[in-house]
Amino acid sequence: MSISTQFQAVFRRAQQWLTKTPERALDQAYEAALSIKKIEDDYFGGDSITPDYGNYGESTYSYFQGEVKKYLMVIKMRMTEFRTSGTVFRIDNSRQIDVESSEHVDEDHTLDLIDRPAIFFKKLRFIDDILERYDASPEPVGAIAKTSPLALATDSPRQDDTDPRRAGRKNQSELESNQKKREGLADASGVLPRSILRTVDRVKQDLDPKAEAQVVRDFRSSQGKTKVALRFVLLLVIVPLLTQQLSKNLIVGPIVDRVRETTQAEVFLNDEMEEEALHELQQFEEKLRFEVLIGKVAPIGELKIEEQVRDRAFEIEEDYRERSSSSVKNVFADIFAAVSFGVLLTICKRQVATLKAFMDEIVYGLSDSAKAFIIILFTDMFVGFHSPHGWEVLLEGLSRHLGFAANRDFIFVFIATFPVILDTVFKYWIFRYLNRISPSAVATYKNMNE
Repeated sequence: MSISTQFQAVFRRAQQWLTKTPERALDQAYEAALSIKKIEDDYFGGDSITPDYGNYGESTYSYFQGEVKKYLMVIKMRMTEFRTSGTVFRIDNSRQIDVESSEHVDEDHTLDLIDRPAIFFKKLRFIDDILERYDASPEPVGAIAKTSPLALATDSPRQDDTDPRRAGRKNQSELESNQKKREGLADASGVLPRSILRTVDRVKQDLDPKAEAQVVRDFRSSQGKTKVALRFVLLLVIVPLLTQQLSKNLIVGPIVDRVRETTQAEVFLNDEMEEEALHELQQFEEKLRFEVLIGKVAPIGELKIEEQVRDRAFEIEEDYRERSSSSVKNVFADIFAAVSFGVLLTICKRQVATLKAFMDEIVYGLSDSAKAFIIILFTDMFVGFHSPHGWEVLLEGLSRHLGFAANRDFIFVFIATFPVILDTVFKYWIFRYLNRISPSAVATYKNMNE
């Protein structure tokens, strides 16, 4: 192949790529609009992505709003590219049989066996609907469709403005616009103080005939979030506990008992348990001899004393055998409980976001003195002067629960490091977040702490 032929082929491919620019830009904008529609259908019941629809927390709404802004930015950029390139390159208006099917669009946006100009115009109308709903562009895409060569080549009628869904969306847009205007009044800077403007704004909201309906919607939304958060807290507590108990008694228990019986497992899992058993037996023997000496028990011979001590030793052995078996069961049952807790957090991400928003609302909604009181209570309890004793008891109880010997060196190293790290985290949170959100609470905390 000659160089001129290769050059012509490259030039032809570049020309084809440039001439396809309007169609490519429109397809990318259409995909972004479909992504917004998918979020509406999956999480907001087909309605607009606003706090009025769906019981979600603040973090969840922030995520959805970020996704919508990202897709709206893509739509605006691609429609600008479509409008600019459409004035330079001629859009192919040849009739072509095509089938467009999408799982993300309802029947109003699905086309079967139609020509290419109608497909283009249908996509433009769908993008126009999305942009109109979120007020993303001052120039509606419908105007582009009317002035573009594609719109001049097709005379397809626009969707009837009396459509109840479009009317509802228009009313929703008007409500959101009025809300923005009311918020802007309080935030505007002028001659009058902002407090006066906020007072005037509050009076206007009270006199607004739609204010009562808005209050009812806000109350129902808050009530739904509270119910979801409390139910999820109960699930986080009840499900792991039930999993631990059921797995210990029905699954792990029989297996561990059978294995320990067949393998003749040791009675004591560690030396600490053996020392406790020996100490308990010595106390029993010393108590028995003491009661005989003081006359509290009738005098008995040495053989009788040895027989009672031997019976007590068998009882202690059975007791510690059961404790060792229970400790092994606790290890596996706790693993099942931890797995169930992790599964709950994984499959209930929406409830986790709602619970986080609920906790943030409770914590940051407290008074300054209450915030300072809770901070001092938690810091003194976990990182205060007397906290090492509590950590020591907690770690010893955990080791006894799992059947491990309490390692004093590990406990002392843990107490010397972990509370210090926890105290640093508390101070960082106070400095980074609480000082920015509620400076008066930080001042109250410092005064109470002094």
